[in-house]
Amino acid sequence: MTDTGLVFRALADPTRRQILQDLKAGPLAAGEIAARFQISAPSISRHLAALHQAGLVSSRRDANRIVYTLVPETLALAVGDFLSAVCPSQVLERQRRKRS
Repeated sequence: MTDTGLVFRALADPTRRQILQDLKAGPLAAGEIAARFQISAPSISRHLAALHQAGLVSSRRDANRIVYTLVPETLALAVGDFLSAVCPSQVLERQRRKRS
């Protein structure tokens, strides 16, 4: 189950959003991710931990590296849950009827 609050808290930070954008092209090792930013490696590790905790990335060990992969389904579910809560289908149906 997706924790929508964790997902949106993770997305609140621009560095984390950029990490997700970078992972869109494919898996990256933590060092490769860190090399793309001008902040410390421990800071990147904290960002990756927040993304991992929110379920937005998965990780696997490859020898002495940790490789991160985007989990787009988590984001889709969180946004879908949020939209269904604030924009229920009845509201959409009423708007469609008004336009007709």
